[in-house]
Amino acid sequence: MSVCCASAQLTFPSHTTTPRRFSVRMSNQPRKPTTTTTTTSIFTSATKLLWGPSLPPGLLISTARTAWSTVWHLMMTQLAPSDSSGSYTRPTSQFRLNPTQFPSAASSELHLYVGLPCPWAHRTLIVRALKGLDDAVSVSVASPGQDGSWEFKDNNIPIRDKDKLVPGLDKANRCRNLKEVYKTRTGGYEGRCTVPMLWDSRKKDVVCNESYDIIEFFNSGLNELAKNPSLDLTPPELKGKIETWNQIVYPKVNNGVYRCGFAQSQEAYDRAVNEVFSTLDEIEDHLGSNRYLCGERLTLADVCLFTTLIRFDPVYYILFKCTKKKLVEYPNLYGYLRDIYQIPGVAATCDIPAIMDGYYKTLFPLNASGIQPAISLSGDQDSLLIPHNRDSVGIAVEAQHAV
Repeated sequence: MSVCCASAQLTFPSHTTTPRRFSVRMSNQPRKPTTTTTTTSIFTSATKLLWGPSLPPGLLISTARTAWSTVWHLMMTQLAPSDSSGSYTRPTSQFRLNPTQFPSAASSELHLYVGLPCPWAHRTLIVRALKGLDDAVSVSVASPGQDGSWEFKDNNIPIRDKDKLVPGLDKANRCRNLKEVYKTRTGGYEGRCTVPMLWDSRKKDVVCNESYDIIEFFNSGLNELAKNPSLDLTPPELKGKIETWNQIVYPKVNNGVYRCGFAQSQEAYDRAVNEVFSTLDEIEDHLGSNRYLCGERLTLADVCLFTTLIRFDPVYYILFKCTKKKLVEYPNLYGYLRDIYQIPGVAATCDIPAIMDGYYKTLFPLNASGIQPAISLSGDQDSLLIPHNRDSVGIAVEAQHAV
């Protein structure tokens, strides 16, 4: 056997009085396979099995497609329940507030649980900021876990802006995740553990986990604790208009983008995407002569629309297949987005990198690779500081009519 085909074994002699030397003993025994060679062999065998004559590529693709489709539908059933047509059906919130019987601020110790990617939680952060409730309602920011849950962990994120919210630990209950918080309530809990969730630390109970109930409560139920009690985002004279817009925006835009992304049939997707963009077209026209949805005054209807719009180009356009147009292609809507973003206190509640992490890395059925796409300038947070020039939209229209 030639040296090049044999294995060489190095022998190290023991310490003796004789001069030290290395001796090389040639072995005719075959070399034991290493981990690397074993792995390579397995990979080669698997490749031959899959792509060789035993399984033609066409059959492989067909088999993989069937398997993935089955698993995908199973995962989507857990992530996003749908009706018989494949259209996403959002589960209802379990803990609601009666707007005529808000809890007493004096007898409560309120704590808000949120996740930065969540548009529903984002609503509550904006109203909390606008009303000046940062001292009255403390906040814990959860991170999206790989299993779809909300968890608390010390991320050691440097805080450059003292008003900027970052994910961290549970400040109220010291729990590891949101499920544990829900379970600590009086009577326990076994349902969906969602954000936003308003918690009463004194009573150890969930106050509410419906976002619109919470923002109504923040707007008018805590004025004695608010730094900006005079701000009313649901003025009596505009309540009718606010409700009208809510009935349009919620099903067709707020939830509409989810009905696109979570659709489990082509027909369900087509219906949803057409509703999203026909509604955006309608709002675009309306904002040509109105600074905000209900005229010249910011309301809760605007807050609810804003949290979807800021996620549109970086997330919904790509991940949820809302691809007919980008938001930046709507000049009035894009200016409206920048207008609200530039209201003092709002920008600190927005974190587009955290939003993208939350969607692209955790919605596994929609993005199995976890890869985040590069986004255009319109999806970048700095672009929202471009002057919006909407200060006199309604005034200019009134002047034209007067002439």
